[in-house]
Formats: sequence, structure tokens, C-alpha cells
Amino acid sequence: MQLTRMFLRCGALAGPAFIGVVAVQDYTRAGFDPRTHMLSLLALGDWGWIQVANFVGAGILNVLYAVGLWRSLRPSRAGTAAAILIAAYGLGLMTVGVFTTDPAGGFPPGTVQPGGPSSHGIVHALGALFAFVFLAAAIASLGAYFLAKHVRGWGAYCIASAVVIMLLFFGGISNADWMARLIRLATLIGWLAPSLCATKLLSWRGAVPETSQARVATLA
Repeated sequence: MQLTRMFLRCGALAGPAFIGVVAVQDYTRAGFDPRTHMLSLLALGDWGWIQVANFVGAGILNVLYAVGLWRSLRPSRAGTAAAILIAAYGLGLMTVGVFTTDPAGGFPPGTVQPGGPSSHGIVHALGALFAFVFLAAAIASLGAYFLAKHVRGWGAYCIASAVVIMLLFFGGISNADWMARLIRLATLIGWLAPSLCATKLLSWRGAVPETSQARVATLA
């Protein structure tokens, strides 16, 4: 039980830690403007290793979180799906950390935006796409799990969050003027939702079973 709770705590930490590290960089990196620059650009330049580590670290924490969900929410179909999707989301975060984006919008200062995307920039973009899709699907699966347990408030919150994340993400990539703001908001909503769910699971009596095979019996 303690091991499962430790894995769930990784999920509770992942979102706030990622957002906190980004927030500090937003206002300390020379030449970076969070209103117009995508947060992935923070992985470039002399201090880019901080954001690379942030992506990879958040990915690792979410993979560990997925283990906690797997151990605590089975045999629920929605809970099992959430665990698998959170793991895929974590792997997506690690991918976008390792394969950095291309310079854009004059950042990092002194760099020239390439005429076309690089191979690592393409992998980064695809990794980001899949990360957001897997994340939204995972949150929706958690919502279905909560609804099945008659916890309607949390179920509605998760389903609404998943829908909003997708609207903001695809709205952002189709609107260059608002892309950074919309995707930043999608990140804020999306990264925090699984962490809040982890906190809720940790607070429920019986939510973490004594054995990895036990089913969640009661939710209060």
C-alpha cells in the first residue's frame, strides 16, 4: 500500500512542479516573452537544460504515477485505461524534452529561425501532439472512473477539462497570433488535472488497496 501511495504522490507532484519551473523561467530567461513564445522554446539556449530536465522529470513522474493508477484502479476498465494513457503521456513528455523544438520568434536571442523544421523539431511537434491527446484521453478516462463510482463532481470536472484542453490546443495551433497563450492555458489546465486527481485518490478511504490486485471498494 505504501508503495502505491508513493507512486500516486509522484502524480500529485508532477503538474505543480512542472508549472512552477516554467513560471520561474518565464520571467528570468532573457528575451523570453510568455505571451508570444511557446514554452518549449525554454529548452533552447545556455539555460535550456533546465526545461529539458523539466520535461523529462515530469515524464518520469507521470510514468510512476501510471504505475500507482494501475495498482489502485484495476480492474476498472476506465481506471486501467487512465493508467495506460498517463504512461503514454509521460513518455510523450520525455520525447519532447529529448527532441527539442526549433528556434522561433527571435528566441533564443541572436539565433535565426530556420527556413524549415529540423528532424528533431518534427519529432518534438509530433511528441507534443500525442502528449496532449493522450493527456486529454487519460483525464477523460479518470472522469469516467469517477462517474462510475458516483463521484459526479470530479467526473464532470475531468470530462470538462479534457474537452477544454483539446479545444485550446487545436485552437492554438490553428491561430498563430494566439498560439502561445492558448497552448499555455491548455498546459496549465491539463498538467494540473491529473495531479489534482492523484491528490483526491490519496485522500479517499479505501482508494489505495492493500494489494495491487484489490479493487477500490468504497469512495467517500
